[in-house]
Amino acid sequence: MFRKVLIANRGEIAVRIVRTLREMGITSAVAFSDADRDSLFVLEADEAYYLGPPPASASYLNIQALLEVANTSGAEAVHPGYGFLAENADFADAVRAVGLCFIGPSSHAMRTMGDKVAARRSAAGLGVPLVPGSPGPVRSLDEVRRFADERGFPLMIKAAGGGGGRGIRVVRDAVEMADALEGARREALAYFGQPDVYVERYITEPRHVEMQVMGDHHGCLVHLGERDCSVQRRHQKLIEESPSPAVNPELRARMGDMALRVAGSVDYASAGTVEFLLAPDEEFYFLEMNTRIQVEHPVTEWVTGVDLIQEMILAAAGEHITLPDSVQQLRGHAIEVRINAEDPSNGFRPTPATISRYREPGGPGTRVDSGVYAGFTIPGDYDSLMSKLICWAPDRETARRRTLRALHEYSIDGPCTTIPFHISTLRHPKFTAGEVTTSFLDEHALDLMPDGSGASGGSMVAEADTWRDDPRLFEIEVDRRVFRVRVAEIRSRSTPRKQPSAKRTSARTAAREYELVSPMHGTVIGLKRQAGDTVQPGDIVMLIEAMKMENEVIAHRAGTVTAILTKVGETVETDQPLARIE
Repeated sequence: MFRKVLIANRGEIAVRIVRTLREMGITSAVAFSDADRDSLFVLEADEAYYLGPPPASASYLNIQALLEVANTSGAEAVHPGYGFLAENADFADAVRAVGLCFIGPSSHAMRTMGDKVAARRSAAGLGVPLVPGSPGPVRSLDEVRRFADERGFPLMIKAAGGGGGRGIRVVRDAVEMADALEGARREALAYFGQPDVYVERYITEPRHVEMQVMGDHHGCLVHLGERDCSVQRRHQKLIEESPSPAVNPELRARMGDMALRVAGSVDYASAGTVEFLLAPDEEFYFLEMNTRIQVEHPVTEWVTGVDLIQEMILAAAGEHITLPDSVQQLRGHAIEVRINAEDPSNGFRPTPATISRYREPGGPGTRVDSGVYAGFTIPGDYDSLMSKLICWAPDRETARRRTLRALHEYSIDGPCTTIPFHISTLRHPKFTAGEVTTSFLDEHALDLMPDGSGASGGSMVAEADTWRDDPRLFEIEVDRRVFRVRVAEIRSRSTPRKQPSAKRTSARTAAREYELVSPMHGTVIGLKRQAGDTVQPGDIVMLIEAMKMENEVIAHRAGTVTAILTKVGETVETDQPLARIE
């Protein structure tokens, strides 16, 4: 067994790996960027080594720098976590080339399944059902048009070399096609290092159901049941549960068999996930295989009693995995919600900030995987995930109620968070009935915003601990009972923020009425309008990347763009003028 392992990641997953290593008696080493000097994973690890500047390209994606840290630390193995280089076969090869063990599958498995087009071809040859799609990467807009002519709308343009919801665009008509192709390519290049994309038919009202698989180098390969990950925004998961409310034992067996066919075709020996779309008629279609640990792995751990990180380490060390015979007999029900530093009422905008107060929930069947603490400043350079709440109970309804109870116990001051959104979602009749599909958020967005007025059931205003410091927050005392009430501002892409009236402001404020300002700290990655263009409220003017998310900056008024005050690649701050619209 290894004596020391380097964790080539950050945040909550790095803390999670540190804990398992400590239980196994293995020394943990982490590498950190300037932005993460005070991060929880740095404080929790046995050893910490400086890696580089905040941009991921100079730190967590810098293979040479990571190898130098591995050499300096004396680590014998590297665990990549998820994201960053976790599915990069070149990184796995580089780790192995210097005599270290990569805690993950073979580079052959990563390359075969990491190329989504190649993975589709492989799955088709195994008799695994596929969503109709292009046979290979599409190189031009004309190829996308031809696919649409043959298959119709809606369709999806997807990055060929990635996962995690990145590089995906839904195209509902020909008008959206060019922008969708450009956006998917741009995001694919930014996140996965290559711009190749492919096209597939968009299945309406599906569930996103994935099968956890685990294998070793001694011929053992099993599935550990499914997770339902249908509550998503921008194709990124927000709430996951196991087992799926839509999967019965017979369907589980069929999906599990297909997942094992896919994993077995590449002699898979680690933790991995085979993802499917489940249609309303119980037909399912292969999406992709993720050759890494998933963000949502704790729900599987709850219902199987398996430590997946430990099993990954055992498999990488050449030992037998230690799964019980009853691993496919799922016990009870588990729900995971992702606590992100985002403002749901403002299009899930990232809100990096200093956490002035942080209190986690506890109690029976309650687990929190966190990467933050009170006093920590959330960097704007990485994704917005702060912690994960995972609750288990003997049945789904009790697990749902337990998750609601635990969400109300959270107290986070500083950044906006997704906690109010999660409470509304778990109270929504569709979720309560277990009838959520991937279109749920789009269809019920206004119901799920934290103003207590929608169909989510119940008011949010009495739950003081779920609110943060906010200029719209008021404390009210009634019969010695204190309520914290926030005046909600619900806006959509077509409803821009109202500007101050020039008649009642100074000359400088009147001038700023014409300025389109940045809603966040981030990097400008695209300009959709130029000086001289005419715009209407809600038109997209430019794109800003913040916390690994692509965000649209929309016109706040009708008029003519008289000046663009920034350029692609420039880092901008919150409220910095980006353009003038007069």
